[in-house]
Amino acid sequence: MPTSTVGTGLHVASLAERPDLESAMLTMESSWPAYIRPDPVLVHWVFERHAQHQLVVFDDGGTVVARAASVPLTWDGTPDGLPDTGWDEALRQCMDDTYSGREPNTLCAMEIAVVPGRKAQNLSRRALDALKDHGRRMGYGDMVAPVRPSLKHSQPQLSMDEYAQCVRPDGLPQDPWLRVHVRAGGQVLKVCPVSMTVSGSLDQWRGWTGLPFDTSGPVEVAGALNPVVADVEHDHAVYIEPNVWVRHPLTGRPQDS
Repeated sequence: MPTSTVGTGLHVASLAERPDLESAMLTMESSWPAYIRPDPVLVHWVFERHAQHQLVVFDDGGTVVARAASVPLTWDGTPDGLPDTGWDEALRQCMDDTYSGREPNTLCAMEIAVVPGRKAQNLSRRALDALKDHGRRMGYGDMVAPVRPSLKHSQPQLSMDEYAQCVRPDGLPQDPWLRVHVRAGGQVLKVCPVSMTVSGSLDQWRGWTGLPFDTSGPVEVAGALNPVVADVEHDHAVYIEPNVWVRHPLTGRPQDS
């Protein structure tokens, strides 16, 4: 994709166009918790094989301020066709489709992240719109996303089904990030209850969180959407993150900002 402008002094390009920005894209500050640790081998594979689908937002000085990562895959167009193991399965399916030679028909947004100090510039919506525009140019009929609601961590004991159904009087989702997607034309389809699984030893979890992890059972962890379940006897803890599948049709008229 050619470099384009997404606001005053802000530009977007793919890593295929700007490979020199890959390191800055990967290392930019974001709000992801320390225990969310994507496999670096998978990340390298995605960036190498599908660089055209990794978008970087940068300012006039070349500083990366946001990123929008995505992968192509095949989807039958039905909610049931979207896996309950959302984020993890989307990566696996992309690899399977790539090596089997299947022609993808859908773009899957894996992450949209903004440098914390730049969030007031509405960059999350701008990056989302840029990714949708990219999907249209590439000929995809839909973009789907296993969305991580931004305030679910404040209610870890509430199920994702219950949380996703919380709406404001105007009918829009209470969650700010889900609301951005819906305002951009997104349709909430269903919850993916096992979107990402993170496991580690208790020492690893202590290092990631600063918590003692000295008792078996659920542990509420900052930034986690569900409690982490610790097992002291077997020296490990597991976090299962739920997300929400959202569909953005790309064949109709683009949504107004």
